[in-house]
Amino acid sequence: MKLSRPVSWFLLAFGVWSWVIWVTFVKNLVADSSGLAFDDGHPTAYFWVHLTLAIVSFVLGTVIGGLGLRGLRALRRTS
Repeated sequence: MKLSRPVSWFLLAFGVWSWVIWVTFVKNLVADSSGLAFDDGHPTAYFWVHLTLAIVSFVLGTVIGGLGLRGLRALRRTS
């Protein structure tokens, strides 16, 4: 399957965007002082659920961004 240039760029941008958003979210989650993420210094269910969401998003963002990068490299080789 061959990806078009716009689709490849979109996939790559999605992967980068996913990493930027979720890294920021995890930093904010760890620094949370509202009591949602930590209760007396111990992680809460809220923390674990959102950390799991972030990890899954990191993996998906990496895979999707990698597909976009591979698509761009394939287009460069054929032109």
